[in-house]
Amino acid sequence: MTFFHHLDITLARRHVSRRSFLHHVSAAALAAGTLDFRGLMSLEAAELRKEGRSLILLWMQGGPSQFETFDPKPRTEHGGPTEAIETAVSGIRIAQGWEQTAREMNDIALIRSLTNKEGEHARATYQLHTGYVPTGTVRHPSLSCAIAKEIALPEHELPTVVSIGQGGFGQMVGAGFLGVDYEPFLVPQPGQLPQNVAVPVQPPRYERRLGLLGKLEDDFASRGAEAAVADHKRLYEKTKRLVLSPDVKAFETTGESNETKERYGDTPFGRGCLLARRLVEAGVTCVEVRVGNWDTHQNNFDETKNLAGQVDPALAALVADLKQRGLLERTLVVWMGEFGRTPRINPNKGRDHYPRVFNALIAGGGIRGGQVIGASTDDGTGIESDPVTVPDLFSTICKSLKVDPHKENLSPLGRPLKIVDGGRPVERLFG
Repeated sequence: MTFFHHLDITLARRHVSRRSFLHHVSAAALAAGTLDFRGLMSLEAAELRKEGRSLILLWMQGGPSQFETFDPKPRTEHGGPTEAIETAVSGIRIAQGWEQTAREMNDIALIRSLTNKEGEHARATYQLHTGYVPTGTVRHPSLSCAIAKEIALPEHELPTVVSIGQGGFGQMVGAGFLGVDYEPFLVPQPGQLPQNVAVPVQPPRYERRLGLLGKLEDDFASRGAEAAVADHKRLYEKTKRLVLSPDVKAFETTGESNETKERYGDTPFGRGCLLARRLVEAGVTCVEVRVGNWDTHQNNFDETKNLAGQVDPALAALVADLKQRGLLERTLVVWMGEFGRTPRINPNKGRDHYPRVFNALIAGGGIRGGQVIGASTDDGTGIESDPVTVPDLFSTICKSLKVDPHKENLSPLGRPLKIVDGGRPVERLFG
């Protein structure tokens, strides 16, 4: 039995967590001069990584209408034909078409007072992934990649960040200046092994081929390409660990029961959500599942009905499945898009871009479900109470995952940039 195993048993009897114990012991050592500050941070970061916390972002590419999702305004001037339905929590009503999500409302919190200024797809998508508006000088990392840098296990054989689904501006937002170590692994077709992960030859021969490649790269590096070669080697090392790992089977869903697959839905998004559950269960830190197109300038009501038919069962199944497997408490699920839609219905029976008021859904990760944060006005044109900004939302995500949002990373120009620039966590979500 290891020292840490003995330690865990002893601490459990005293109702003390190992992380809390190490924090106090390390702080004492720091005060005594036997442990420097960097050593303290390393100890606590290593302990945090062992908690296995994860983020699943369900990205609604195009900007979903709040009126046809989780903030309906039935029988009002701007409400359109959408009706509201009851949920498992008395007093919380959401739009029709989300009946399965409604049944899981005890574990779900809604934010109805998100507000922002960016109303153009590419810019808003960039900001709702990174927390920063795009500039011409810095390519910021997505919040998922920044979180993975803080809490992912570096020795883990599967990618730390996985992006599921095709297209959309969100696919263009990756690790930024954090580099290839945290670049998302793309899975265009969920439910089957990703392309090119099968080793074409026996492992010993594969290793010899990589050795030959390394010699060729060393020659290239000696001619002034050290940085490019270093990145390429790190990428190939990550790839080698993945393709040779037995954990790569986590990308397959063939072992799941037909009942489970049916609950998620036989759609790309349904299969993506099922894969997301399998990946966090296998130790992946951040997973994004994308679906579009919510850009409903025309025929808003039919389009959102069709999209809800795909997303509703998958979202509900994901939350319920994570809870049943004991994963929900350490896995944060966030549903959102880049902005909302206009209260006014245009002549094409559509809704246009509207960042002033929109909504999001959040579950797990220590969030208290069965509540609504904020409110829009009766006509949906503004915020009635408790506005939540993008930095507020990102700070909330960081708090759930026990990541310091004020932690700074250095850009290539040597400028320190915080993981989240400003904002405060929405404390009521944790009450």
